[in-house]
Amino acid sequence: MSAPVSPIREPLIEGGKTYHQITEDICAPTERVPSMAWIIAFMVAVAGLTLYVFCVAWTIWVGIGSWNLNRTIGWGWDITNFVWWVGIGHAGTLISAILLLFRQRWRTGVNRAAEAMTIFAVICAGQFPLIHMGRLWLGFFIFPYPNTRGPLWVNFNSPLLWDVFAISTYFTVSLLFWYTGLVPDLATVRDRASGLRKKIYNFVSFGWTGSAKHWQRFESLSLVLAGLATPLVLSVHTIVSFDFATSVIPGWHTTIFPPYFVAGAIFSGFAMVQTLMVITRKVHGLQEYVTLEHIESMNKVILLTGTIVGVAYLTELFIAWYSGYIYEQFAFANRVLGPYWWSYVGMMTCNVLSPQLFWFKKMRRSLFWTFLMSIFVNIGMWFERFVIIATTLARDYLPSSWSYYTPTWVEIGLFVGTLGLFFTLFLIFARVAPVVAIAEVKSILKVAGDQYIGSKAKHRHHGHEAATESTDTHH
Repeated sequence: MSAPVSPIREPLIEGGKTYHQITEDICAPTERVPSMAWIIAFMVAVAGLTLYVFCVAWTIWVGIGSWNLNRTIGWGWDITNFVWWVGIGHAGTLISAILLLFRQRWRTGVNRAAEAMTIFAVICAGQFPLIHMGRLWLGFFIFPYPNTRGPLWVNFNSPLLWDVFAISTYFTVSLLFWYTGLVPDLATVRDRASGLRKKIYNFVSFGWTGSAKHWQRFESLSLVLAGLATPLVLSVHTIVSFDFATSVIPGWHTTIFPPYFVAGAIFSGFAMVQTLMVITRKVHGLQEYVTLEHIESMNKVILLTGTIVGVAYLTELFIAWYSGYIYEQFAFANRVLGPYWWSYVGMMTCNVLSPQLFWFKKMRRSLFWTFLMSIFVNIGMWFERFVIIATTLARDYLPSSWSYYTPTWVEIGLFVGTLGLFFTLFLIFARVAPVVAIAEVKSILKVAGDQYIGSKAKHRHHGHEAATESTDTHH
């Protein structure tokens, strides 16, 4: 029984591919000698990672005093970067879980890279709260476990503790989801390999044989993990927003934070997926599997979530004015007109104005504008986190304690270093595993290949033919 095929839907696989060609094309980057572009990118990423290790060591040796935090601004670039990285980690689970449950075929070209991005972004995010503790070796204090130090337990009323549970759960489920999807493809690479390489891939593919029982278990587990991951997409960044929303500080104590943090997370996550996939499809020659149709679909999500974020910004300003609460009004006036006005302008320009270009189809399908806008959105979402944290704390109730925050070279080095860590992990992943899901691309070939649908279709889908024949007979 075949699926209905829309005559106007764009193909998601181009080039008239066969199943064998799909395997050859997607496995090739893992089998050939790395290109010069990959080697240069890897060297730059490792340089960034080296800087990160040095800055972490410097922070532990010298102490948090090496940062520019002060008595007024206790959260600076560290928590800004933490929230930014957690947000970037959201798109992977959204593409994988929610779009799987809704049977969206366009996810198959980008879900593998997005899932990997989630894992690596959460690894980067988790570093900052630990470093922020000051005494990294006491990190075990954040976990609730029976101990012999007297009645010493974590504060279960603290959103900072909720973060520990939410992010560790999110990381675990995302890791399982990502690795489960990898298993059939790792087995495909194993069957094409030899020697030690074959043994390694055999070990990491858990002896996958492709039997009907294996596929049945694979499908069942994927649906279960998708069902678990879907509420996590909403809950994780909601709980991160509670770090601010449960406080009594003007500008933070607001109920709009959870939905607008979630929309912003999906917004920035999709932008990072675009950044990675525009480069990866070019470097690995995967233009026929990550098509302009995939790019356009993701740009539509960026446009939607960017508009939601813009509405949230305007709602915040309106509620501050409408409340009549002078401290809230001052907090938002200070964001717009205070000493950090440049970050607010950057946030509004990058997050609200720039995505509106995607109302035009030509822009949505342009690789240049897609890549440029993805960079803009990531910059704008970093500014958003900085505006929420630094500008709110810089001017509190007492004018005598007002101050201005600028990062030191150590804080800048930590941020640049986590970018190095992220890209080092992603480049290694792109070398050792198929960056596009082979099995999932093959599963949609008959309903999304350009030889079956679209203007260039060479032979009609058999389900469509049967429908046409029955219509002709009826007439």
